[in-house]
Amino acid sequence: MSTHEYEKFVRDRITQLRLQKGISEYKLSYDLGHSRGYIYNITSGKSLPPLTELFSICEYFDITPAEFFDDKLANPELIQKAVEGLKKLSDSDMLLILNHINRLQQK
Repeated sequence: MSTHEYEKFVRDRITQLRLQKGISEYKLSYDLGHSRGYIYNITSGKSLPPLTELFSICEYFDITPAEFFDDKLANPELIQKAVEGLKKLSDSDMLLILNHINRLQQK
């Protein structure tokens, strides 16, 4: 991937996550402690977030940076919540969930 493609990925990923959460660019900017146009400037290509701010964006969406950059994860926040829920289950309950996943994948 070229630098331009990575920049586009970051912009598109922030938009995707924001839309999945159902929030406006303004709200995301405000919640991150920035001016109204902060996220717009990123998604429009005028700027990119510094690394520390990208970490804040990941934290805001409750995902890891690895999940942010994994383009195979359509909804990383849901995956993260599922993993956190699985960690609280007993081994037998996790096996039940895995059996359901396997059954659904066979369809």
